[in-house]
Amino acid sequence: MKEYEVVREIFNSCSNNQMRDVFFEEVMIDDLEAYIRGKHKDHDLKMEREELEDGTILYHVNTSGIMQRYTFTEI
Repeated sequence: MKEYEVVREIFNSCSNNQMRDVFFEEVMIDDLEAYIRGKHKDHDLKMEREELEDGTILYHVNTSGIMQRYTFTEI
C-alpha cells in the first residue's frame, strides 16, 4: 500500500462560471482505480489514466456528464 496526496477537482459545467470544487486528502491506497470507483458507486463512469514524467498519476473521469480530475502524488 502506498500513501498518496489526492486532489479531486470537479469542473463546473455552467456557462460563465469557471470555478471548480477542489478537495485534498492524504490516503493509503492499493488500487487507484478501485479508490475512484468507490467514490462513485452509483454512477456509470468513464476514466482515462495519464502518467506524468514526475510520477504524478492523473485520472480524467466523466461521471454522468460531469468532468472530474483526480491527481495522485506519492508521498
